[in-house]
Amino acid sequence: MHVVITGANRGIGRALFDHYRALGHSVTGTARNDAEFARLDVSDPDSVTAFAQGLAGQPVDLLICNAGFYGDKHHKLDGGYPAEMWAETFATNVTGVFLTIQALLPNLRAAPGARIAIISSQMASHTRAPGRSFIYCASKAAALNLGRNLAVDLKPEGIAVGIYHPGWVRTDMGGEAGDISAEESASGLAERFDALDADTTGCFQTWDGRDHPF
Repeated sequence: MHVVITGANRGIGRALFDHYRALGHSVTGTARNDAEFARLDVSDPDSVTAFAQGLAGQPVDLLICNAGFYGDKHHKLDGGYPAEMWAETFATNVTGVFLTIQALLPNLRAAPGARIAIISSQMASHTRAPGRSFIYCASKAAALNLGRNLAVDLKPEGIAVGIYHPGWVRTDMGGEAGDISAEESASGLAERFDALDADTTGCFQTWDGRDHPF
């Protein structure tokens, strides 16, 4: 199986990369600037195009859209959340997901039963409104909506799309107070990805297998 993971140089992405490599799969991990991984800045359309060209002719069985940006964690409503941060966050967390999937469609179509996993967050759900983090929450809600719509259009082609909450993970993004390790999250997510098929496409699930309210 050929697995492509965006944002594979740290955190959950790195744990997923190590997980699939340990199982003997062919794994293409990406990062913006890390010589260990294929270069890909999902917020840069030219970078996405170049990356896709480098994979021309290679089937992709599982695409994991993991690269993300969370810049507004400590911003305050008064004076915070600048327009530039909205643009940067959406360019990575939403547009970047779409462009990556779009560019790799030939590779996914070449792999029977291909799957796309979009790492979103429980903060995408309309049932959760913790306040603050307005940009991040909005971007993850948009990624959830994007995944749901892609699932509809790609189902006739045999490509399944799932959207996932990885848990509150002890990473640079999640902080040291997180509930689980990156390795625990990756192991649970991999089980969810294995179960993704035409019957479950469009699902929004947690890392440990629970259906999350939209």
